Amino acid sequence: MSILNSTIQNLRFTSETTPKPLVIITPLNVSHIQGTILCSKKVGLQIRTRSGGHDAEGMSYISEVPFVIVDLRNMHSVKIDVHSQTAWVEAGATLGEVYYWINENNENLSFPAGYCPTVGAGGHFSGGGYGALMRNYGLAADNIIDAHLVNVDGKVLDRKSMGEDLFWAIRGGGGENFGIIAAWKIRLVAVPSMSTIFSVKKNMEIHELVKLVNKWQNIAYMYEKELLLFTHFITRNITDNQGKNKTTIHSYFSSIFHGGVDSLVDLMNKSFAELGIKKTDCKQLSWIDTIIFYSGVVNYNTTNFKKEILLDRSGGRKAAFSIKLDYVKKPIPETAMVTILEKLYEEDVGVGMFVFYPYGGIMDEISESAIPFPHRAGIMYEIWYIASWEKQEDNEKHINWIRNVYNFTTPYVSQNPRMAYLNYRDLDLGKTNFESPNNYTQARIWGEKYFGKNFNRLVKVKTKVDPDNFFRNEQSIPPLPLRHH
Repeated sequence: MSILNSTIQNLRFTSETTPKPLVIITPLNVSHIQGTILCSKKVGLQIRTRSGGHDAEGMSYISEVPFVIVDLRNMHSVKIDVHSQTAWVEAGATLGEVYYWINENNENLSFPAGYCPTVGAGGHFSGGGYGALMRNYGLAADNIIDAHLVNVDGKVLDRKSMGEDLFWAIRGGGGENFGIIAAWKIRLVAVPSMSTIFSVKKNMEIHELVKLVNKWQNIAYMYEKELLLFTHFITRNITDNQGKNKTTIHSYFSSIFHGGVDSLVDLMNKSFAELGIKKTDCKQLSWIDTIIFYSGVVNYNTTNFKKEILLDRSGGRKAAFSIKLDYVKKPIPETAMVTILEKLYEEDVGVGMFVFYPYGGIMDEISESAIPFPHRAGIMYEIWYIASWEKQEDNEKHINWIRNVYNFTTPYVSQNPRMAYLNYRDLDLGKTNFESPNNYTQARIWGEKYFGKNFNRLVKVKTKVDPDNFFRNEQSIPPLPLRHH
């Protein structure tokens, strides 16, 4: 299979040495999934389930033991019921397809999930899933009201037949630990017919830039839900006044506002005058165009969008990438912030990027045990560190750059445990030893980083529904050994 035709999204995992499946199954319906599970159990093969192929560590299509891939690309229907404001979404549908079909049915409805339109609903929803509507409505997983799951016995379960414990676990605890998700029933949410956005570039001396960032980190999470203000940083080569090439850090402050231009400019002038937002910086866009603008698959300078771009499963540029994420609970001191941003100079130009993304809004109001995703009240913002590059042979260099940044930021982010996010999976946090895949003590190390106090409840659910640990990977939830049952 050529990489262009594959749904592998991370080119780090396309080399000759990457472990390959014995077979790739592309089910057309649930019975094919049932058959694959029963057959794999019988012959002793592991299953990896891929919906969009974006797993940050390639774990939806790689295994160190003999395995098959269940690739859900052909199960991608999105059935909307405008009257009840719900939809059934098959697990192989992409976020782009979800947004497109909701918009086709009603332009004032949408769903609170991620930005990247080629991400698959199966994994994204089951790990949490955050995006442009997080501060208004929470995560994708907070808005799931039913599911179809094929369990270890090949039975198809819905919310009623699986019970509330298992239904709780698959909404943020990683569906791949408990079975194969075939479809989700989601609650649609109201969006404005028009939103106002800006994305302003700041290219200034680093100490001046850090003053802006410091103001941002103390205010962004406190804004009303109607305003999302996030920022990202990347290096670019520019020519200075003397005609010399130099590398500088470009920062972008970007917004999505549920309201008009005048209200947004007024709010920014009162709360964050230092940004100097003017009417000419703002664009009014329909909600679907707002999604496309921030999707990463179009040129920012145009606003003449064709929404069919959301249906292109191969949209956007494929690259090798590595990503880590942190949660920030108290402001990072300015001196440390200078050093963090200067780390971008240690990476090749345009390869490294940091994104600072605010929490607050409704996230403060949802209990940390409502679903397995625990990152709620008390989090000011998250930082993600990402590198994306072209050449396979440079993998180690770029991964090490991210590790270095991550090590440096240790004192400034969440502690005991240092929290992490399942959808930005990170094998540096620890891996299951295949000789003892049921090792609870080992799994707790990363399990508590991803799930906090919810980890033990996930272990109990796993023990009940998959006691022999058929559904497992390098970072799965272990069942308790039989003597603990």
